[in-house]
This record gives sequence, C-alpha cells and structure tokens, in this order.
Amino acid sequence: MDRKETAVMYKHSGCNCAQAVIAAYKDELKISEYDAKRLGAAFGSGMGGMEGTCGALCGAETVLGLLKYTDAPIMRQARELHSKFTQACGASICRELKQVTDGKPLCSCDDCVRNAVSVLDGILEQE
Repeated sequence: MDRKETAVMYKHSGCNCAQAVIAAYKDELKISEYDAKRLGAAFGSGMGGMEGTCGALCGAETVLGLLKYTDAPIMRQARELHSKFTQACGASICRELKQVTDGKPLCSCDDCVRNAVSVLDGILEQE
C-alpha cells in the first residue's frame, strides 16, 4: 500500500486528518502510532473547529518540520507545501474545503489527506 492510501487507512480507523498524515510517516519519524496521534490530536476538523487550516495540511507541515528542521528556516518548503496543497484541493481552510454553507465539498477529507501526503512526498524528495 502506498503512503497516501496508508494515510487514508489511518483516517478510516479513527484518526483525524492530521493524525492520519503524521501516522503515515511514523517510521521515518521514529515515533509510535500513539505519538503520531498525540502530535495531531488538536487539529481534528482543522484548526479551530473548521475555522482554520485543514488538519491534513497541518499534519503535513508538522512532518515537514520534524523531518527537515536543522536550526535553519524551512519557510520556503512550508510555503511551497501550503501553495501546492491549496492548488490541489482548491483551498486550505477546512470550512471552505467542506463548503459548509452549500454542502458541496471542494475536496473530500480522504482527498485532502492524499493530496497532503503527495505534496509532502514531492517536497521531501527535492532535498
């Protein structure tokens, strides 16, 4: 199973979107599934309960920091991750992605998780 589908599997097994993305990288991060869940626990339904950034994007940004930060800024990569995720999904704010007002989502949670992993993998391969 590829990492995108592994992340979706975690999403379907009770993880929120951030936890699912982080758990898909648990081996590289050298953390347990439980610690992955702890890292992403506050990002269920996006930051601030659908009012802020998508949890899948938050999880991907968390993994980026954990894997790439070495006392030097990683803002270029973080900005690229945000930009490419937004292009792939149509937005980065959970409420906008879910189109709570009209009920027709721009991007499903599963696809947000897939896109976050795909974009992050691309950035990690550049380095």
